[in-house]
Amino acid sequence: MIHEVEGDILLSGAEAIAHGVAANDPMDQGLAEALHKNYPSMHKDFHHWCHVQHPKTGSAWSWSGVGGVHIINLITQEGGHDHGTRPGKASVSSVNHALRALKKMVAKEGYASVALPRLATGVGGLDWADVRPLINSQLADLDAVVYVYHQYIPGQKAVEPGR
Repeated sequence: MIHEVEGDILLSGAEAIAHGVAANDPMDQGLAEALHKNYPSMHKDFHHWCHVQHPKTGSAWSWSGVGGVHIINLITQEGGHDHGTRPGKASVSSVNHALRALKKMVAKEGYASVALPRLATGVGGLDWADVRPLINSQLADLDAVVYVYHQYIPGQKAVEPGR
């Protein structure tokens, strides 16, 4: 089930938070920046994974931290293979493939819930009207609750149905 909510995704009670990035993204803008600041080891581990794997757009990488924190990095934007490469723009195709990878990952890991921002509409440059249908088509039949944070309100905990 997909629920659109408004609030601060960092305060989500979902088991995992997914967000869009580029390979070797410096994570210095938007939600990626907040996640980088809150979980610096996630950022370091992500860059190591990128260096070793050279991920393509449409792939996903999961990180688990102390206290049961799970962050899923969806490669929705073009990037490079060098640390600090500036992220390029996202494409509808890469977002669609990344959502497919997310669906598989959520099922494999057995997450009961996952939170997403308005994926690839900030730095990624896509229109929400193009991204929202992809979320519906890829995640509607997932055996997990999906919270889509369609409006960011700093410091406000969202009302997440089913929690």
